[in-house]
Amino acid sequence: MFYKDLILMSLSTFLLLICVLISVAFLTLLERKV
Repeated sequence: MFYKDLILMSLSTFLLLICVLISVAFLTLLERKV
């Protein structure tokens, strides 16, 4: 059970990081367009 929680935590953190990177890239692209 402990390993399952650990994997879920790492996966959620990984997804959060990806979302942040995508939002940052999107904002930079918008700034470049303008």
